[in-house]
Amino acid sequence: MKNMKYLNLLKLQCMALLMLGGLFISSCTEDDMTVGTVDEKLYEFHDDLLGYLTDSQGKQLASNVEFRSSGDLLLYLNLTKKTTSDCAVSVVYDENVLEDYNVRNSASYELFPQSQVMLPEEAVLEVKAGEKKSSPLQISFVSNGELSMDKKYVIPLKINVISGNLDLVQEENTWLVFVTDKTGMPDCNKASGVKIFSCMEVNDTNPLNNLSFTLKNSKKLLIDALIMFSGNMMYNRETGQVTMKYNANVQALLDKNEHYLKPLQDHGMKVFMGIMPDHDGSGLCNLAPETCREFALEIKAMCDAYNLDGIFLDEEYADYNDYNLYLTVPGFVRPAASACSRLAYEVHKLQPEKDIVVYAYGTIFSLPSIYVDGRTIQSGEYVTYAVRDYGVAGNMSSSFPGLPKSNMGLYSQEYTGRFIAKKSQLQWMVDGGYKTHMIFAMYPYRLNFEYQQLPSMQDIAEVFFDDELVYDGVKYPKDWE
Repeated sequence: MKNMKYLNLLKLQCMALLMLGGLFISSCTEDDMTVGTVDEKLYEFHDDLLGYLTDSQGKQLASNVEFRSSGDLLLYLNLTKKTTSDCAVSVVYDENVLEDYNVRNSASYELFPQSQVMLPEEAVLEVKAGEKKSSPLQISFVSNGELSMDKKYVIPLKINVISGNLDLVQEENTWLVFVTDKTGMPDCNKASGVKIFSCMEVNDTNPLNNLSFTLKNSKKLLIDALIMFSGNMMYNRETGQVTMKYNANVQALLDKNEHYLKPLQDHGMKVFMGIMPDHDGSGLCNLAPETCREFALEIKAMCDAYNLDGIFLDEEYADYNDYNLYLTVPGFVRPAASACSRLAYEVHKLQPEKDIVVYAYGTIFSLPSIYVDGRTIQSGEYVTYAVRDYGVAGNMSSSFPGLPKSNMGLYSQEYTGRFIAKKSQLQWMVDGGYKTHMIFAMYPYRLNFEYQQLPSMQDIAEVFFDDELVYDGVKYPKDWE
């Protein structure tokens, strides 16, 4: 039996499991860091001094890093209250940390070679008396050119208290840095940091059309990620399971992944699968926790099978009222946004390296924090991006607590002509620090391509990237049956 003090610490710590959220970090300095916040009110009624680590984005327990040639990461030690004496922890590379993680999570991540990791000679995080936060510790890493660009590797770190009356819960005194070595691969990352998502109606549009738009000066692709619209979730009444299903068009793209999707990824673009309800009573917001865990396994199998980089959660077309499964079927609950929070959390727990994008519309206009094993976990810690409906703007901090402004998508555009953003609206995003934007239904064969779609993408290039759009004129037709 664990002693009561340990149980209280474990219950009180507000640390999210493997909070990666899709960070794109090639290098960072103390000057350009954005430190997230932690709700310390959850600790205020306890007398013990607790310590926890965060990275430069405010994430806890883990970081997700992409780099080319070399990269680095900043870590901080935080205290729940000021102390009268100095407190310090050491940080060491420890292979056992990853071995234990793989066993607990039935995972098979490989080590990022220790020889390519540079820690200071004395890798110590120290909080001075009277303070609550340490100076940053920089962890650097380099490429040897031998690692696969398609795999995640892990830098496993062990955290040990070396001075001060400080407690770290035993199960949480580790840090995992999930590393992707993109040396030699083209990328879509632009200097401004803005990410452009192309949510594409794949029933009639070839995904390869996203390759036709580049920027004149940077030579980068305009589009950072393709969202396939859309896969569906399906309730199988015979087995009682919720599974994924795909119409003939989506299935054709998945079956011919090497032809339609891999060329995008080879150019540094990410590929996400949309997940929507399908009028059968099941939805993102009525799965019980155990059903969320089962469906998260289904999502992981999909991402693994088709090498997808993440998912796009969209709550349209859910027929809750017509079925009310929660009244009669085990594994379902009364529809609520918190159920979608739990689903996203379970997906992130299984695949911390994947991105989770939420379409902030309908029931999931906002996702609340959830409570898991006595911990409060903010939705911004397992959701990577949230994008608003067409033409809608406004800060989403209260809707997705913990989500950085840079990952909030505003003024989404509908390229059938329903909503085309003005340059002034895009500039408002830039001025406000919002760095995520979505376009829907880009289709070069539609009549409005020349006078609406193309000018809109030209505005995106100018306002977000201070660059000029280059369209090569190549149009890819739907060429599958």
